[in-house]
Amino acid sequence: MGTSGSGKSTLLNILGCLDQPTSGTYEIDGVSVKDLSRNELATIRNEKIGFIFQSYNLLPRTSAIENVELPLLYNSKVSTEERRERSIKALEMVGLGDRLHHTPAQLSGGQQQRVAIARSLLNNPVMILADEATGNLDTRTSYEIMSLFQELNAQGITITFVTHEPDIATLVPEPLC
Repeated sequence: MGTSGSGKSTLLNILGCLDQPTSGTYEIDGVSVKDLSRNELATIRNEKIGFIFQSYNLLPRTSAIENVELPLLYNSKVSTEERRERSIKALEMVGLGDRLHHTPAQLSGGQQQRVAIARSLLNNPVMILADEATGNLDTRTSYEIMSLFQELNAQGITITFVTHEPDIATLVPEPLC
């Protein structure tokens, strides 16, 4: 938690292998991130990390299911059928099973955020990085999203959630370590 400009997004970019720290080391599964190639970093991001951005980063002319499928388009190990099944399951998990073919313009802000959350779950990540994931949402929807994060965390997914909202920060359970 911190004010705008305090480094919250920078921390997420480092944890998500998008940026390198200016000092120190960062290891994933015992491997130093600074020693990895661009392709190796992309593989880690694709297989281990789910991203949820404040602005959702949805493609405007693409349906909810197609937006969710995007991360698996780069994974040659997953067939078209499996990609579709996993996308439907992820959208159902966030309560959007009846909105599969809606474009972002046909969805509320909360529904768009749920599409972004479903997309972050598609590769069964060990860690989800959420950057102000409730910043553009009304209070009720923010609490629903936080409840979903708590459920995911209880299932063993590490959630790194940054916010500047004190009321949202109080909903996050204390770290286990």
